[in-house]
Amino acid sequence: MAIIERPTDTPALAGAGAGVVTPSSSYGYFRRPVQSTGWKSWAFTVDHKKIGIMYGVVAMLFFFVGGFEALLIRAQLAQADGTILSADKYNQMFTMHATTMVFLFVMPLASAFANYMMPLQIGARDVAFPRLNALSLWTFVFGGIFINTSWILGGAADGGWFMYAPNSSVPFSPTNGVDFWTLGLLMTGVASQVGAVNLIVTALNMRAPGMTLMRMPIFTWMALVVQFLLLFAIPVITVALFLLLFQRNFDATFFSVADGADPLLWQHLFWLFGHPEVYIIVLPAFGVISEVLPTFSRKPLFGYPFVVFSGAAIGLVGFGVWAHHMFASGLGPVSVAVFSVATMAIAVPTGVKIINWTLTMWGGKLWFSTAMLFAVGLIVQFTIGGLSGVTHAVAPSDTQQTDTYYIVAHFHYVIFGGGVLGLFAGIYYWWPKVFGKMLNETWGRWNFWLMIIGMNLTFGPMHIIGLQGQPRRMYVWTENRAGEGFFNLGMWNLVATIGSFILGIGAVLFLVNVWVSRKNPPAPADPWDARSLEWITTNPPKEHNFDRIPTVHALDEFFHRKYEDVGEDGQHDYKQVRTGEQVIEMEEANAEAHIHLPSPSYWPIILAFGILVISYGVIYSTLLLAAGAAIAVLALFGWALEPPTADDSEFEPPSPDGGQPSKELAHV
Repeated sequence: MAIIERPTDTPALAGAGAGVVTPSSSYGYFRRPVQSTGWKSWAFTVDHKKIGIMYGVVAMLFFFVGGFEALLIRAQLAQADGTILSADKYNQMFTMHATTMVFLFVMPLASAFANYMMPLQIGARDVAFPRLNALSLWTFVFGGIFINTSWILGGAADGGWFMYAPNSSVPFSPTNGVDFWTLGLLMTGVASQVGAVNLIVTALNMRAPGMTLMRMPIFTWMALVVQFLLLFAIPVITVALFLLLFQRNFDATFFSVADGADPLLWQHLFWLFGHPEVYIIVLPAFGVISEVLPTFSRKPLFGYPFVVFSGAAIGLVGFGVWAHHMFASGLGPVSVAVFSVATMAIAVPTGVKIINWTLTMWGGKLWFSTAMLFAVGLIVQFTIGGLSGVTHAVAPSDTQQTDTYYIVAHFHYVIFGGGVLGLFAGIYYWWPKVFGKMLNETWGRWNFWLMIIGMNLTFGPMHIIGLQGQPRRMYVWTENRAGEGFFNLGMWNLVATIGSFILGIGAVLFLVNVWVSRKNPPAPADPWDARSLEWITTNPPKEHNFDRIPTVHALDEFFHRKYEDVGEDGQHDYKQVRTGEQVIEMEEANAEAHIHLPSPSYWPIILAFGILVISYGVIYSTLLLAAGAAIAVLALFGWALEPPTADDSEFEPPSPDGGQPSKELAHV
């Protein structure tokens, strides 16, 4: 931990209670980086806020990569006998689209929010293990780069994001695409697992005084549940990926029917991870809108304990429903019955959340900001996706719908309608907190409405063409098999394609909004009249987050510092006694003298790079593998032997104009 104050030659005043601050000597064999500006300050940072921002930027980059892949898919299917993509390129495109959106966009964007907001919401200065946090980021970044380099190194994976055996074996997929996919997901799995352990410890051990578990903001709660899901789900897919890697590269026979193995083993392992993965994606979004709705309804969240425990129940039951993806594989009547009931049961805690959100808005003074629009949009769209999902609990209908576009429709209403819309609500809600400026509300509304219209025009018709029997993963359709009248596949495929381009334009408008808002004046300290603890500090937060670690006395601590309950006879009537700006000024006036922060480190990014080189070595060269291993070993030694903090003398001196040093000083 680095001490951010500097020594002073001024003797302490008698009775002041504070002596001269002296730096501690650093020890170890390597120096820590000390740059606080430029690219090095970002590459070697362990600050959870910078890491959260980088997670978000890279995730949004992959969002547009995956969106471009989706537009190519829809352009291919816009008319009969499409020629934009060949069969092989189409297989690669839909595989990479799903992989990019699930593993490289939605999950990392949720991690961006968790990394940035969790310490702020619980009153902490940073996460529990800052260097592990940096390792998580860079392993994800290099994993995403690794997967996408397959496009220029022989072709991308072509087995679908589920990569069913034996189709993923060498005879059916002879290029290195599946190997890139396997190793890339192992890298992102390392990132997720490391991040999960870090955030669990942070949430459980680093809460501010007075913040009990039942005073934690809902977003932090949902993020915590997700980390436990990752902790138990990622090892399952890791085992499956290692089995596939060994089958493809070392003549193993884990999924080979000819050798007496069973390809259903892959399906069980994949979906035991894959269905909790759905809730890994949507629960952070549920947490976001549980913060947004009370703020813009001017009411506390209705039934806070029910929202908390229903989220935990979703996470728990989510591990018991995976086999509804396999009803068509011949599991047997007992298994089908058990998983049918479990699939029906998981709708209960989800329904509890929707009821709580609705009652939060009921009777409130609603403010339909862009963030609020996205939050309400999530409730509507996810409800549609949830209802279409309940049909999968009934085995006969599930069997009919399996491997049709009905599944594609349901999946996107859940993931896009339940995950992406919620995260966009969070972007608009927390943008002034992160960047100190407001996004333009007019552009934001255009962004919302085009995405909503485009989403429904894209995925709504897929229910129809799915029930008409159009298979998913079909790269071309013919006019003579399209049918007639209202249920003509050609008409609805064209509508879906038009909708996808409208959705794409809506997403681009977000970038336009960011661009036009860059010169906006500084945002107010409390632009939304918010309720939770992250708003008790400046916009954007200082390097050390809080001048004083806050003491929490109630749920919605920030709200209760601004408003006093003057109601009588059990009736709540809140009167504002101070503004958010005044609350922040009070915190600054009582700033702590000694603030400790973790020092930056070279080794997380170097270790992640070593893992990247190892992955290329597994595919191409033993020498490359050995070089990657050497880099990784060096990084581990450097990690262990670097000093616990940068020496005080190593920091940049004050600027010539008399300004403060680059590293912020504490009050002495």
